Amino acid sequence: MELYAAIDLHSNNSVVVVTDASDHVVMAKRFRNDLEAIVTALRSCAGEVRAVAVESTYNWYWLVDGLQSAGFDVRLVNTAAVKQYDGLKHGDDFSDAKHLAQLLRLGILPQGYICPPELRALRDLMRKRAQLVRQRTANILSIHNLLARNLATSVRGDDIKRLGDAEIDGLGLLEDQKRAIKANAAVLRCLEEQIRLLERAILAKGRLREEFQGLKTVSGIGDVLALTIALETGDIHRFASVGKFASYARMVNSRRESNGKSKGIGNRKCGNKHLSWAFIEAAHHAVRYDPSIRRFYQRKRAKTLAVVAIKAVAHKLARACYHVMRNGVPYDGARAFA
Repeated sequence: MELYAAIDLHSNNSVVVVTDASDHVVMAKRFRNDLEAIVTALRSCAGEVRAVAVESTYNWYWLVDGLQSAGFDVRLVNTAAVKQYDGLKHGDDFSDAKHLAQLLRLGILPQGYICPPELRALRDLMRKRAQLVRQRTANILSIHNLLARNLATSVRGDDIKRLGDAEIDGLGLLEDQKRAIKANAAVLRCLEEQIRLLERAILAKGRLREEFQGLKTVSGIGDVLALTIALETGDIHRFASVGKFASYARMVNSRRESNGKSKGIGNRKCGNKHLSWAFIEAAHHAVRYDPSIRRFYQRKRAKTLAVVAIKAVAHKLARACYHVMRNGVPYDGARAFA
């Protein structure tokens, strides 16, 4: 007997529902988040579990990896794309899991990408670096604002990074104000050290990826952005077209129109925010250092807002990166910004 399982995953428990080919419930039970208990329950069902649908929540790694190691065919559910009848009078975790099992059986379950564990760990380490960089920027701005408020001076970020206790003591500030700057400076030094350590470890592994060198040929993209794009993209062949990749990178307009009139906007947050950041950063660098891209940007800027013009550059770079990764060809600026 063919069986189809779905798991509604929560922070401390999982609702497991197993149905047969006629959508009859074979098992429906809530478990605490214990991999062994869930695997044992799935194997105890009288029949072959063809696949297991797991809801894509923030804590899915342990469950998906564990089920795959146990030999199950696991499908990660794209929860944002799952639609259920709005007129349902009653719904709970069990009905939600049963609905996922039914979509799985019908072959219409919206699925997300399961990044391989080793690659996922490196990608998450890259995200950790980005988090620390944001915290470093916050501390720099805090010191900058304090100096501007109290001394009417504007200090460059590089100079703030080099501030030591002796330099801070020499500022014409109150003791409490100096203490505040010293606190930020101490955190800043710690963040700098950790960022350097992470970058060294990440680049040592990232340079081994085939896409890395190809992406570095693209204007505006260096080591960090090339590795970010490669890791966040994963398997480029999962995107059937360049348009789908650009949409995933949040480079596509979400406006909805009918008969020339606006009918609202779509889900602007649908996609990968890290890819979006990477291409916007690349666009800023490319406009600054690449004359042909600067001319493209200036033409766009003459007709619209600066933020829209930068987004247009980022969109072009995203499309170029798709072809670089998918076809293994070097970047051709003449074609990208013809």
